[in-house]
Amino acid sequence: MAERLSPRQFHAAGGIEEWHVLFTGACAHFRTGSFARGVALVEAIGRVADAANHHPDVDLRYGGVTVRLWSHDVDGLSDRDVELARDISAAARILGVDPDPLAVQDVQIAVDAVDIPAVMPFWHAVLGYRRVGDEDLVDAGGRGPAIWFQQTDERRSQRNRVHVDVAVPMESAEARVAAALEAGGVLVSAEHAPTWWTLADPEGNEVDVATLAGRG
Repeated sequence: MAERLSPRQFHAAGGIEEWHVLFTGACAHFRTGSFARGVALVEAIGRVADAANHHPDVDLRYGGVTVRLWSHDVDGLSDRDVELARDISAAARILGVDPDPLAVQDVQIAVDAVDIPAVMPFWHAVLGYRRVGDEDLVDAGGRGPAIWFQQTDERRSQRNRVHVDVAVPMESAEARVAAALEAGGVLVSAEHAPTWWTLADPEGNEVDVATLAGRG
């Protein structure tokens, strides 16, 4: 079995600067500018993935291709993801396709719960998601946001207990926070920045803007 890598270990591997570890894997976006170039890139990704016997999730759109890497046997990232990231980036360079880190993000919904084992089965059933570990539900098809259950000591009556987490690359996080504040948001806490900032809309609904590059 492959050895699981932390986000810090993945980023320290080198040669994968356009890849960013978010909630559900390492992601990169390549701006192709046309559907035909996108198809060509997907075909190239297919060839290197088959050669490695390790297959990423690929999202093809008119203007670009988003790729997500994850080793399911370790439920995380591994050396195989590092090698495949390098191969995919090399294939993109051969095709003259540039990465666009500002187009990379991941959205997660966080649910505060006193009794996670009692709460999680409801969400598991109603969403039809796959359970990962003791705290996470993920869409097996890779379409919807992941659900993370955050342990709390007591029920909150005044503060919202469900919030959205948005993971972005480190280099775009502060700009994203600044844009949200300019749009009427409120900074609730920067205690854990740059790992995450907690913001709220004018009515107090919260969102965390997170970066994962330094974890682990």
